[in-house]
Amino acid sequence: MLILSRAEVEGLLDLDRLVEAVAGAMVDVSHGGASMPARVAAMVADRHAMVAAMPAFLPSLGALATKLVGVFPENTDRPTHQAIICCFDPADGAPLAVMDGTHVTAARTAAGSALATRLLARAGARVVSVIGTGVQARSHALAIARLPGVREVQVAGRDPARAEALVDELLDSGTAATPVASVEDAVRSADVVCAATHAAEPVVRRAWLRPGTHVNSVGYNTAGEGEVDVETVRDALVVVESRSSALAAPPAGAVELGRAIERGAIDADHVHAEIGEIVAGDRPGRTDDGQLTLYKSVGVAAQDAAAAALVLEAARARGFGTEVEI
Repeated sequence: MLILSRAEVEGLLDLDRLVEAVAGAMVDVSHGGASMPARVAAMVADRHAMVAAMPAFLPSLGALATKLVGVFPENTDRPTHQAIICCFDPADGAPLAVMDGTHVTAARTAAGSALATRLLARAGARVVSVIGTGVQARSHALAIARLPGVREVQVAGRDPARAEALVDELLDSGTAATPVASVEDAVRSADVVCAATHAAEPVVRRAWLRPGTHVNSVGYNTAGEGEVDVETVRDALVVVESRSSALAAPPAGAVELGRAIERGAIDADHVHAEIGEIVAGDRPGRTDDGQLTLYKSVGVAAQDAAAAALVLEAARARGFGTEVEI
């Protein structure tokens, strides 16, 4: 069995190929070609945390994998999401590899948002505001900055010092970015908003959004209001990875959608499309430049399996990893 470290995974996972792999995986999900049961989790109540299991099988890629991920939103000295991914041979079930899943989680989530931005943002969108200062915020800034037309990446968070530190890190990596003093200012000035927080209260409010803004929301919270307010959900064309996952109860579903349904602002049919349906041309995306669009991501195992398949393919081709007997 092959063991792949975080550094090896980071070196092997190509971001541009990942966006296309995620697109294909989402088509498989929407067309019924993937096996992907709902996420299950053991809750760690005193830390407002969980350890979740996320299995998936993608026949089109020959990818059979399970991610085990700890989500500890109170972490300050390490990532809030830490994971490993186990890959299996779909022919006989033999374990093939164990790889770091922390980088995969951040990268595949950002790839999903990059895909959604490509499909849903209005033509000419150039200013992207990233709300948050953690690992997901960094991965989103790196991924969205690669899209054609993007000219400016802004970063804002609860702690301005952390926003400035993330901007310095992005600048060091070659990604042009600037800090913004307040979250509200960042949202108001953006063509595309990427919310990547564990906020229990909204950091994206309808009153702040200009006509035609596209919002990516990837933050996870089960007990609060979520990072996007009910009014934004109500007024937006809403796109998800999987209806069954996004509309499920925690720990699988999106609290923002659940709260909007509870309050009668929307019903389940308000979800316009799965992202795979738009990729495949089964459903339209944006229909006019003034439309508000929202991609609400809850993170699905098919994306992890697709990313892991890319990593494993590259590791074999390049001789990366350590072989062990178990």
